[in-house]
Amino acid sequence: MLSGFFKFEHKQTSIRIELLAGLTTFLTMAYIIAVNPAILGVTGMDKEALIAVTCIMSGVASLAVGLFANAPIAMAPGLGLNSIFAYLVVSEKMDWPTALGVVFIAGCFFLILTGMGLRRRIVEAIPTSLISAIGVGIGLFITFIGLQDLGLIVNNEATLVGAGPLNPTVLIGILGLLVMVYLEIKKIPGSLLAGIVTATIAALIFGRVDLPGQYVSSSLDISPIAFKLNIIGALKWGFFGSIFTFMFIDMFDSIGTLVACCHKAGMADEQGRIKGLDKLLGIDAVATMAGALLGTSPTTAYAESAAGIEQGGRTGFTSMVTGILFLLALLFVPIVEVVPKYATAPALIMVGLFMAREVKRIDFMNMEEAFPSFIIMVMIALSYSISTGLAFGFVSFTLIKTVLGKAKEIKPAMWIIAILSVLFLTIDQIPVVIEYLKSLA
Repeated sequence: MLSGFFKFEHKQTSIRIELLAGLTTFLTMAYIIAVNPAILGVTGMDKEALIAVTCIMSGVASLAVGLFANAPIAMAPGLGLNSIFAYLVVSEKMDWPTALGVVFIAGCFFLILTGMGLRRRIVEAIPTSLISAIGVGIGLFITFIGLQDLGLIVNNEATLVGAGPLNPTVLIGILGLLVMVYLEIKKIPGSLLAGIVTATIAALIFGRVDLPGQYVSSSLDISPIAFKLNIIGALKWGFFGSIFTFMFIDMFDSIGTLVACCHKAGMADEQGRIKGLDKLLGIDAVATMAGALLGTSPTTAYAESAAGIEQGGRTGFTSMVTGILFLLALLFVPIVEVVPKYATAPALIMVGLFMAREVKRIDFMNMEEAFPSFIIMVMIALSYSISTGLAFGFVSFTLIKTVLGKAKEIKPAMWIIAILSVLFLTIDQIPVVIEYLKSLA
């Protein structure tokens, strides 16, 4: 029954492979259970309730992807989006119920755009070379995160980043990485999961992590933050910029992740169109709205899904396994937290390697495609933002075509993308310009 529903035979996979893939995806993104509450907690929101909501939204959204879109894509409250949420509350003096209202309204816009087919048209308007660049850029971005989590890359005041010391935790992480590389060379399935488990066991043996004092979560109460959003308060004109920022970042983060991961999972047809994209985008929009209702920042597709895809995940059963594990983690958060970041970091590095293979699809001899592709790749990684990298790449692509007198080659949806990108990159300067114009008057 499962085989028929998820089309295992057609996708050339099996229950065992999908189980392994789902577990791998879960382990590489389980950090969000602790990180999301830590980031949103600075707003005054109840941290225990945030842990529960993070697990619930990650679980339910991933299950929805599996059931309704049959795709190996996991969803959870977006890392980066939660930082913007916290920034709105702490820096712009917006209370957190109003910020949740902003997220809900942004989710409504996502849903409307999806229903109109605009988000799908946006994806289909992106040239093939830029699609490959998005995959490579996200791969570099994931690698950068992995190197930071491992401790090989650290802050450096003189050069922004630098190499970290080879301390015991870094060496344990490298051990896990070597296990992954060896098993990949030998083409043994489950390499990423084996490396994570090896590093975690080593950390326990050498006393770098401790077994939890309790194995069952102490609280599942979400009432302190659930259904507390203030939609009316978020409708003020002064908050339009915040709504647009959430809409743009969530839309293009999810589009970038879905494009990269779905192509990797073999979900694109001969023309490069992703099968079931509208369903995935619709689930993303509804998940954002549902997350705001329960009390968390936008829920979106996770680039770490590529870890499960690399382990052979090809169907929605992979995301269902991930979703179920998130719901189980709701009960066993202390156990999940035993796995340290430096144990899962090598998996992100390996995923970055796998995704970087897409670079061979970019024609670097054709500068019209090479420059925008290059900008996307480096800006996603170095700006620490998928949406920012895409914005720079889309704008440069449109400008180059226009200057060369090839504006007719640009699809209408790409013009919309370029305009939105310019607005996104400049929106924080609009008040400054207005004040300057007032001073001239």
